[in-house]
Amino acid sequence: MPTVFVLPRFSEAVMLNSPRVDTEPTDEDVDTIVSEGPKGALTIAGIATALVVLMWVLFYALVFSPRAG
Repeated sequence: MPTVFVLPRFSEAVMLNSPRVDTEPTDEDVDTIVSEGPKGALTIAGIATALVVLMWVLFYALVFSPRAG
């Protein structure tokens, strides 16, 4: 007889949504959050761009330049 595993039932709403908040955020709260900006996302994008440029320069210097000379 095969073993049957029964997984607990969770709905996506329970897993993905945070608990309900009784009060709505004020305009002041929203302005404070928006004024801080997407610093983390811009940092990650900058690091990723710098790594791609660095890899391109290294590839050019180590592969293409020696073959040209």
